Amino acid sequence: MSFTFVEVSRIHQEFIGNTLNTFEQQLHPSSKEDSELVTRAMFSVRNQAVKLHNYSAFNQTLTCQIQDVRIAEVVIQFPRKHISCSCPQKNICRHQLAVIFKLSQYFISLQEWATKWRSKKTIPLQTLAAQRSPENWQRMADEVLNYTFKDKRPIESFLLPSLVDNSRLKLQRQRPFEREWQSLFDLFMEVAMLKRLYEHAIETNMSLDNNYFGFYLDNTFDRMWQALDEIVGKPRLFAAEPFFDALQENVRAVAIMEKGAPHHRFMFYLKFWSMLFTDTKRMAKELITIDAIHSLQSDIDLTTLKMIFYILLDTTASLTQAVEEIQLDNLEAFIVLAQFALDQDKTSYGELILKKALPLIQPYIQNYLTPVRRQKFTRLLNQIYGQIALSEDEELALYASFGKYGIDSFSDYLLRNKRYTDWVALHQLHPSSISYLDQSGLKEVVANAPEATLPLYHFYAMDEIQQKSRQNYKQAVRIWRAMKSASKKAGKLDYFTSYIETVQQQYKRLRALQEEINKSNLFV
Repeated sequence: MSFTFVEVSRIHQEFIGNTLNTFEQQLHPSSKEDSELVTRAMFSVRNQAVKLHNYSAFNQTLTCQIQDVRIAEVVIQFPRKHISCSCPQKNICRHQLAVIFKLSQYFISLQEWATKWRSKKTIPLQTLAAQRSPENWQRMADEVLNYTFKDKRPIESFLLPSLVDNSRLKLQRQRPFEREWQSLFDLFMEVAMLKRLYEHAIETNMSLDNNYFGFYLDNTFDRMWQALDEIVGKPRLFAAEPFFDALQENVRAVAIMEKGAPHHRFMFYLKFWSMLFTDTKRMAKELITIDAIHSLQSDIDLTTLKMIFYILLDTTASLTQAVEEIQLDNLEAFIVLAQFALDQDKTSYGELILKKALPLIQPYIQNYLTPVRRQKFTRLLNQIYGQIALSEDEELALYASFGKYGIDSFSDYLLRNKRYTDWVALHQLHPSSISYLDQSGLKEVVANAPEATLPLYHFYAMDEIQQKSRQNYKQAVRIWRAMKSASKKAGKLDYFTSYIETVQQQYKRLRALQEEINKSNLFV
C-alpha cells in the first residue's frame, strides 16, 4: 500500500508539530544563516522539490528525497522520534526542515508560521558584532538566549545540551577574526550563557540536580578554562579593559545567584579571581562591592567570597575574624579556601582555616555528604591536611572523624608512624579482603612486624572457610601460605605447624578443605 504526505501527516501529526516547535526554538530570525535556511526550505516546498520516496507502515519510517544541487535523502523514524539527512551538515539542515514544512502544511499555514517567526527579528547579530563593545556583546548573547529561553517554562533536562550547543553555534558565527579578541569573546559568551541559564532555571523553578546539567557545567568550565589559559600571561589590549569590567560583573552575578550547584559556582568565582582579575586595585574594589551587599538570598555564603580577597590581599585581621564563621553549611567552601591559601604559599592562612574546621569534619561527613561522596572527600581532606603541621592529638582527631570512609588514610598514617599493631587492629575492626590489605600496606607490616599479622591472617582464613565452597577453601590455603611465611619471619614456624594441625582437626568433616590442606605444602 502506498502512502501520501497527507496520510503520513495525519498519522504522525503530534511528532511533526513537536519537531517543528523544536526547530523554531533553535532557529533565530536575527541570524543571517538561520534566516537563509528557512527561506531555502520554504523554496523547496513551494517548488515541489520534496518527494515521498517510501513509507513503511510496519516500521513507521518515512524516506523522502529533496531535489537540490545534489539529491538529499531525509529519513524519519517515528517510533524513535529521530530525523536524519544524508547531507554533511551535522545540525538542522534545510532538507530536514523542508520535509517537516511539507508535512506541517496539511494542518498549519506555512506562510503564517514564517511571518510570525520573522516578526521576532530584532537587531541582526552581524550588526551588533560589527560595532564591538561589551554592551553589544551582551546584547548578542541576550538576543540569542532570550529567544532560546523565550517560554517561561522549565527546560526538559535532555534538551539542555542541544539547546546550549545551538546557542553557542549562533554566537560563534559572530566571533571576531582577530586572534587577540577570540579567546576573550569565547570566555565572555560562555559566562553570559551560564548566567542566563541560571536566571531561567530560577525563574521557572527548573531542576538543576541532574546529570544533563552536570554535563553542561563540566563542558562549559572546560571551555572557560581553555579560554582563560589562552588569555592569561599575554599582554592585554587597552581597548579590551571595558570587556573585562563587564565580564567581572557577570562573574559576580553568577556567583551570588539564588541557587544551583553552589560548589561549582564558588570554584568558578575563585578561578577567575585567582587567574584573570589579578591586579590589587580591582580586587580591592570587588571586596568593597561584596561588602556592600547586606541582604542576599543565595546558597553561597558571602563570607567565603570575601575570604578569597582576604587571602589575596593579605588582610590577616579580617581573615582571622571571618574564620570564626565556619559552620557545617559552608565548611566545604572553607576547605577549598584552605587549599587555595596553601597554593598561594600562604601556609599560615591555610593552617588557621583547617585547624578551625577540624571539629566540624565528622558531623559534616556523616550528616551533610551523600554516602557516595564520603570516601572521595576524606581522601581530599587527607591530602590537604597533609600539607600542614598537626599535633598527634589533632591527627588522631582527624582520622577519627573520617570513620570507616578514611580507613586507607588512617592506614597510611599508622604505617608512617610504624604503629603496626594498631594497623592490624584497624583492619580487623573494619574487615575487607586480603587483596585490599595488600594495597593498604600488608607487605610492609609483614616485613617489620610479622608476628602482629598472624591474628589478621587467621581472621581472613576463617572467613573464607565459613563460605563453605572449594574455591573459598583454596583461598584459605593461599592465606595460610602467607601466614606461614610471616610465621617463619617471626621465628614462630612451630606455632604455625601446631595451628594448622588444630585447624585440620577442627574441620575434619569438611572433606574438600582437608583435600586442599593435604595437597598444599603447609606442613613442609
